[in-house]
Amino acid sequence: MDLIPAPRSLRRTEPGAAFVVDGRTRVDAGPGTERTERWLRGVLAGAFGVGLPPGEGAGALALRVDGSLGTESYRLTVRPDRAELVGGDPAGLFWGAQTLRQLLGPDAFRRAPIGAREARLPCVTVEDAPRFAWRGMLLDVARHFMPKDVVLRYLDLLAAHKLNVLHLHLTDDQGWRLEIRRYPKLTEVGAWRTRTKVGLRESTLWDERPHGGYYTQDDIREIVAYAAEREITVVPEIDVPGHSQAAIAAYPELGNTDVVDTTTLPVLTSWGVNPNVLAPTDTTVRFYENVLSEVLELFPATFVHIGGDECPKEQWSASLTAKNRLVDLELADEHELQSWFIAHFDRWLAERGRRLIGWDEILQGGLAPKAAVSSWRGYAGGIAAARAGHDVVMCPEQYVYLDHRQADGPDEPVPIGFVRTLEDVYRFEPVPAELTAQEAAHVMGTQANVWTEVLDSVRAVDYMAFPRLAAFAEVAWSALPAPAERDFAAFSARMRAHYVRLDALGVEYRPPGGPRPWQRRPGVVGRPIEGPPPIV
Repeated sequence: MDLIPAPRSLRRTEPGAAFVVDGRTRVDAGPGTERTERWLRGVLAGAFGVGLPPGEGAGALALRVDGSLGTESYRLTVRPDRAELVGGDPAGLFWGAQTLRQLLGPDAFRRAPIGAREARLPCVTVEDAPRFAWRGMLLDVARHFMPKDVVLRYLDLLAAHKLNVLHLHLTDDQGWRLEIRRYPKLTEVGAWRTRTKVGLRESTLWDERPHGGYYTQDDIREIVAYAAEREITVVPEIDVPGHSQAAIAAYPELGNTDVVDTTTLPVLTSWGVNPNVLAPTDTTVRFYENVLSEVLELFPATFVHIGGDECPKEQWSASLTAKNRLVDLELADEHELQSWFIAHFDRWLAERGRRLIGWDEILQGGLAPKAAVSSWRGYAGGIAAARAGHDVVMCPEQYVYLDHRQADGPDEPVPIGFVRTLEDVYRFEPVPAELTAQEAAHVMGTQANVWTEVLDSVRAVDYMAFPRLAAFAEVAWSALPAPAERDFAAFSARMRAHYVRLDALGVEYRPPGGPRPWQRRPGVVGRPIEGPPPIV
């Protein structure tokens, strides 16, 4: 029945028979089902114009929570006279509702009825549970700001694919996107750049329009609440000590003032690794403690991402302040100085009941005791962290960076990175074979990352994210065989139905035959990497 992601078990119990959802259908909702009841009633009322009032007995759609089923698991049983959806917890119930929606056909993904079409659930029994607890997508709103409605839309798209983590990349050299009331210049100054490089550094093209935007704290509260209604956790990223020029532009004392005139640094208008990093001073540490205090008030997630990637050490090497810090802390080199910086916030967050997660560069100089690792430069960082007993999210750029090009042809828009086709993503395996069972247990899950240096609109994000995010969702959720044994032909067949769902949702995905004319970006220089991606 073309479900994506594929469930663990699906049986058609009465071929040809169906449970009809219409004006007579009632919802029999038990304790703990409130979120799913609200969501399901709203979706089906919009798509089919049905009210779904409360009621029991024959013709009812029953919602239940039964802890014996297990975390995030569900069982859907459909008979002609009754449909019952049981979740192992509220999250499992909600994921079951996503399956129910798919079974109702593509019209269930529309916001208003398009005619007198009957909503029919085929008679089936579905039993399902996810492989990983962390099934995420990173959305980079720092490089190109995505308005709040785009973020809310992507939360709906994640939910439709049973993905449960939205990693919001909120700060970088090119923009600071989160209101911090104690430091208003972070958004007054840091949220805006004067122009934007079109393409990567090799490009000579510029968009001369100022670019920017940010989320107010109430916007974030709304995003977090909207996500929670969909059983999604929002993980904020506040990047330190690199990728911080927007913050330095707003508050120059944060930079290495004895090496560069930080008062002249603007919010960065181009891309790439940037030498202007935070100074390793008490002033900087206190500043970011205050920032994170407000972040913790807004985001209830256990994990807070602090970046830690691509931090050049040249300014620290030239800085007398940094050298004195090395002596005071009895550190060997600048790598240990970065480790000290990360370890400080590891302790600070732990004292407040939270956990630090960072990119795999935080392994350099020694990993903080409680930190988790986002392994992006291949598998090696994740393997090292798991073997050391640290939790890991696998997101290697060679496989699941969805800003990388989808084909090798000249029509692909802004071709950067490796060619990663739909099949390549479908054959991605998050758990390296060389890990023992005990080490593999530290792989919390996996994440696809959507960086937006060359994605300047929601249309461009849609094109790069889909359909590959659907393949990634199956990798993250389903109990798939080894990569070489996965049946991509069968997945492709199911995708034919899923493309119709995406059409109903208004997703401007890449068609199987290549980009449509308006999805191309002729003349914009990228940085394609030739050859097969290395496994490192």
